[in-house]
Amino acid sequence: MQALPFLSAPLLLARLLAVPLRCARLLPPRASSLLLRSTVTELAVLAGHLLLYPTGISQERPLPPAVEAPRPGAAGPPSPLPTEGRSRPPVLLLHGFIDNRSVFVLLRRSLLRHGWRHVEALNYSPLTCDLRKAAELLGRHVEEVCRRTGHRRLDLVGHSLGGLIARYYVQRLGGDARVRTVVTLGTPHSGTRVAPLMSAHPIVRQMRPDSEVIAELSLPAPNCRTQFVAFWSEEDQVMVPARTARIDHPDLITYNVHVAGVGHLALPVNGAVAAGIREALAAAGATAGEGPAEAASVA
Repeated sequence: MQALPFLSAPLLLARLLAVPLRCARLLPPRASSLLLRSTVTELAVLAGHLLLYPTGISQERPLPPAVEAPRPGAAGPPSPLPTEGRSRPPVLLLHGFIDNRSVFVLLRRSLLRHGWRHVEALNYSPLTCDLRKAAELLGRHVEEVCRRTGHRRLDLVGHSLGGLIARYYVQRLGGDARVRTVVTLGTPHSGTRVAPLMSAHPIVRQMRPDSEVIAELSLPAPNCRTQFVAFWSEEDQVMVPARTARIDHPDLITYNVHVAGVGHLALPVNGAVAAGIREALAAAGATAGEGPAEAASVA
């Protein structure tokens, strides 16, 4: 499994170099400069992430639940201490295709530093061949986190494929009963046409615009209680077209946040995006019942 990101890295590297060089000649100077700067950042993030990848291969060990102090003479083990209403809901992080939880090192640190107590990441196998099965795994993990932390609902943050898994769980498997907010980062909500050579993998085919999974997500979703916040960028070379990372669904409470000058790999590690995620999670619930909206851009 360790070799998987290194096998896909050449394909991603080729796209990161070829597309900006071809497009830069056709764009106005300012847009061209922005694209080239984001490409350089993407290459640096890719190099750093390849070094960190081995640290995130194993599944994360969850923290033990907080328990009440035993009373003198009390029989039986101490009972779990519920945190509902006394702390922010747990945040569960979901990585992208052939990635792992190491991609969220900086985002996790940012959330913990700003007052989130329960931040965890779920690894799903790079050999997973069906997005629906990954969504079922997510559902089981969500139930376990809620049981362990004493919260009835939590928030999900998904990068790329991770965001699509989160949305499928909420929209198609009844996960809106457990999930307050889904934040997606560069997620192909309408499918992406990038990397046809990678389409040999079944889960990549499910991210194509003509897949059954994308068609299912376009079906009506009446009374879905979860709020969606989708961060997208024109400089995301993995989302083709770039606006596929937006959510356009009449039944969902959605906020699409445009991010300037940030590429696909940099979305989970960018400071401005992390601030936007914190703001979205902190504000969740205050706008319940509103319809689709367009959130402010992140520069």
